[in-house]
Amino acid sequence: MPIRHSIWKVGSSPAPLGESALPSEALLEQMIVAAPQILSDEWMIIGRQEDTGFGGRIDLLAIAPDGGLVLIELKRGRTPRDVVAQAIDYAIWAEALDAEAIGRVYARFSNGGNLAADFRARFGLLLDEAMLNQSLQIVIVAASLDASSERIVGYLAKRGIAINVLCFQVFDTAAGQLLSRAWLIDPVETQVAATVDTRQGEREPWNGEYYVSFGHGMGRDWDEARRFGFISAGGGAWYSGTLRLLDPGDRVWVKAPGYGFVGVGVVRGEPVAMRDFELRDGDGPVLSAADILTKASYHNEFIDDLDRCEYFVPVEWIATVGLDAAIHEVGMFGNQNTVCAPKTPKWRHTVDRLKTMFPAWSNAPR
Repeated sequence: MPIRHSIWKVGSSPAPLGESALPSEALLEQMIVAAPQILSDEWMIIGRQEDTGFGGRIDLLAIAPDGGLVLIELKRGRTPRDVVAQAIDYAIWAEALDAEAIGRVYARFSNGGNLAADFRARFGLLLDEAMLNQSLQIVIVAASLDASSERIVGYLAKRGIAINVLCFQVFDTAAGQLLSRAWLIDPVETQVAATVDTRQGEREPWNGEYYVSFGHGMGRDWDEARRFGFISAGGGAWYSGTLRLLDPGDRVWVKAPGYGFVGVGVVRGEPVAMRDFELRDGDGPVLSAADILTKASYHNEFIDDLDRCEYFVPVEWIATVGLDAAIHEVGMFGNQNTVCAPKTPKWRHTVDRLKTMFPAWSNAPR
């Protein structure tokens, strides 16, 4: 059903805030450019009002930490059905952009900025051209969405199209207007749908094996993960949210970006926030992860922020190697998302190769 919600003043006599409207949707666009976290803490705006050559201009273009693009379209007085169709049309333009074209888009938006340098400053990661624009999300921003358009978006999403709607409402207060927003679909679902984009090759059924990216040196330590049996991610929902894909019994193949594949194991629990995660060092007592993990920060500064803190998943390792023995070959799968279930021949090839290099992979019960 269409998304609507209310905000109430807290007190002995609660009262709803009056609903209002922004003076213009152009103001909303300006607000998003000034504060991209209105949409997501983990997106970087790289383009605005770009001519698609299809008789229209996109509203906004963003990039995610994995180099995937996010096409953002505001309703701007169009019917919801029209804006959905327009966004899909513009997606054809966006997915054809190569690294050079994306760099030009950003240079125009940023008055001459360098995308690679600014990407690294924003995310702390090198922008790998091989991963740039290998996935695309479509986000529609609207004050309302009719039931028919909701069905269309839901239909596309269920069939693997990475599309979502952010509905916003405006409320009046004595101190000024407040903006609230709610997603039609869990953003993690859309992120996951984008990670299996296979526009550069053949799509095939998922082989049941999960890929995990463990960012050694980016606030976490692989030696500790091997010793205590876990994988982890944090710093924002984009990084930690995909850990929810994993269920106890799932097999994971772990890659340390910049090094190679370093282990295979079986998931033994659900994701747990750092403040609640406990570990045991050998036969010693059970201790808080915050106390026992000392080689990296694990975003300890966000330990009480459930959106940005580190989340841990316990793993029973079948086989691991140190970073100096990490396995990397040309043609092996890679992705900056913490967890994904790839549907490409490259992933099947990667798992087949890893099984020859980790011969104990089948020893642990599923």
